[in-house]
Amino acid sequence: MQLDIRAQTLLKALVERYIADGQPVGSRALSKISGLDVSPATIRNIMSDLEEMGFVASPHTSAGRVPTPRGYRLFVDSLLTVQPIDLIAVESRLHTSPHDSHQKIISSAAQVLSSLSQFAGVVLTPRREMAFQQIEFLRLSEKRILLVIVAPNGDVQNRLLLTDADYTPAQLVQAANYINKHYAGRSFDEVRLKLKDELRQLRDDMTRLMQAAVEAGSDAMTDDGEDVVISGERNLLSVTDLSSNMSSLRKLFDIFEQKTGLAALLDISSKATGVQIFIGGESQLVPLEEMSVVTAPYEVNGKIVGTLGVIGPTRMAYERVIPIVDITARLLSNALSHN
Repeated sequence: MQLDIRAQTLLKALVERYIADGQPVGSRALSKISGLDVSPATIRNIMSDLEEMGFVASPHTSAGRVPTPRGYRLFVDSLLTVQPIDLIAVESRLHTSPHDSHQKIISSAAQVLSSLSQFAGVVLTPRREMAFQQIEFLRLSEKRILLVIVAPNGDVQNRLLLTDADYTPAQLVQAANYINKHYAGRSFDEVRLKLKDELRQLRDDMTRLMQAAVEAGSDAMTDDGEDVVISGERNLLSVTDLSSNMSSLRKLFDIFEQKTGLAALLDISSKATGVQIFIGGESQLVPLEEMSVVTAPYEVNGKIVGTLGVIGPTRMAYERVIPIVDITARLLSNALSHN
């Protein structure tokens, strides 16, 4: 919805003042801080329009107004002026050495996000796919095949394949021998790329079988490890907007404990470009009106492998948090790519 310049100026001033002190903002205060040369009556009329459109709300205990999640969304999308941040200052906090494991670097990034934002820092770790040593196909019945995967350490994974065609035992041996001969010791993701061209030269029915095996094998051999690394949850206990509502606080820590919705939200963010902002209850994966999540994907050697972000109150200083998340994602990408 389009707002005229005066309405945008007043909404921006209101959101910035409310983020700064957490108190409802009245028309008299807006008249002083907005810089607009209009009468208090005009300001009241504009604020009434903004309230009717759902951008601000009036708490029962005050004549002033506060931004709604919709007001924050318009502010972040159209009115926000992002503050510059010192790249070297952030880099100095992300202590890494060439011998650090990826997990240690990722944990350090979560701590950097937390310490700089004073909220909670989160990082969705890369999915790591392990190599396989050998596979076998066992025919269970018509169009039902058991895929047996043996890892280099001897661990065995089984996956059931439901196929379009009915394969003979000889065909299954032939397909397994082909994969074992050419690709043993690789991950299924690597096999998928290699097979893309080579499978065109094989018979169609064998192609479908191998593609099904690669997909199932990829899921079986993925080591999720610790999906989400979280740092600084306790910072949120000192955030009045969250700690004053025990029900919201309980929901928030349930989200941290279960991690499922948070991991799903971060996974969705990894498919987008640049910084993403989820305000209030916008995401059904983390449905908490008083909470916002600012995320950005990170890369290893040019390939997006995960997402990081900051979790805090809806009333957060977005102009500070956005560049913190953006720069930390870039620094983490660089550290992991050179480690």
